Amino acid sequence: MSSLDVDEFLQQNRAVAEQTETYRGYWESEKHWQARREFILRNFNDFEPPQLDQLLSLSMVWANNVFLGCRYSAELLEKVRDMAEGIEVEDAPVFKTRDEIVKKQQGR
Repeated sequence: MSSLDVDEFLQQNRAVAEQTETYRGYWESEKHWQARREFILRNFNDFEPPQLDQLLSLSMVWANNVFLGCRYSAELLEKVRDMAEGIEVEDAPVFKTRDEIVKKQQGR
C-alpha cells in the first residue's frame, strides 16, 4: 500500500480514517505520522480489538527505530520490519552505533 493508496483508502473509509487519526501523537510530525499510519493500516486486520494496543505499540517500536534510531531486541525488530515491508519512508535518518563510529575512526 503506497501513500497514494493509503490516502485513497482513507477517503473511501471515513470512519476508519477518523478512528486512525485518534492514534496520532501530538509530537508526531506529518512525515512520521504518515509512515506510522500506513504501518497501522497495513496490519489493522491482523489484530482483533482487544489487541489494538499491541498493534499501536508495535507501530511505535517501528517508528522509533526508523526515525529516532531506538534499539530493541533482534526478534522484535525483525517482527516490526516484516510488518512494515513495503512502506517507503523518504529521507529517513541513518544512525550509527558507537561501535561503528569507533571502528571507522580506528580504521583511519
